[in-house]
Amino acid sequence: MLAKRIIPCLDVKDGEVVKGVNFVNLTSEGNPVELAEKYSKEGADELVFLDITATLESRNNVVDLVKEVAKKVFIPFTVGGGVRSVKDISELLNAGADKVSINSAALKNPKLLNDASNRFGSQCIVLAVDVKRTGSSWNVFSHGGSRSLDINAIEWIKEAEDCGVGEILLTSMDADGTQAGVDLEITRMISDMVSIPVIASGGIGSLDHFKDAFNIGKADAVLAASVFHRDIIPVQIVKKYLTKNDIQVR
Repeated sequence: MLAKRIIPCLDVKDGEVVKGVNFVNLTSEGNPVELAEKYSKEGADELVFLDITATLESRNNVVDLVKEVAKKVFIPFTVGGGVRSVKDISELLNAGADKVSINSAALKNPKLLNDASNRFGSQCIVLAVDVKRTGSSWNVFSHGGSRSLDINAIEWIKEAEDCGVGEILLTSMDADGTQAGVDLEITRMISDMVSIPVIASGGIGSLDHFKDAFNIGKADAVLAASVFHRDIIPVQIVKKYLTKNDIQVR
């Protein structure tokens, strides 16, 4: 069994790390480069940076941020937000990112996933999927969770796997920022369905939530923000707890 990964998430807006609840009511949490360096030293396995404004004018700022982070951290990191083309992906990888996360652009043009995985390798391409429960199913949202699409999450993720993505970053909008636990039902459904790693995101608030995401949700990695940014649960405490509960971590 592959060791499980713990991944701090840094949502970046206007050069600052921010966090909200259910994708709204954002508050500032600190400097992205300083936090990245802190988490790297604390033993995080990877980092994820998401430019949540994802405007054209912020593109150069994101590239500059990637360059600064690459100087400070020595663990893999993923960058996403506003990625629209193979050229965008190339710029971010060349700046120092290890992986690139794609969301809205892939929904508009699934061929981008094929093109990107063929050119850079599946291991570099992450599909970010923001989902919200609608009755007995889950719908996909785009543009930072602001647009509801009539797309079934399970069908979309299966199509993306067929297109060659190497990993799924699954975020439950219902759970995001609530610290009430991840959506274990959809996480397990996706984990059981695909043969690529699934990162569970949204709702982490306690040590048990990490354990449940792995044991019940069958996730390969867990992404969290608030509990790390606000020093509620340090990375090393998470790892010690998981090891104590027979979950192999890096």
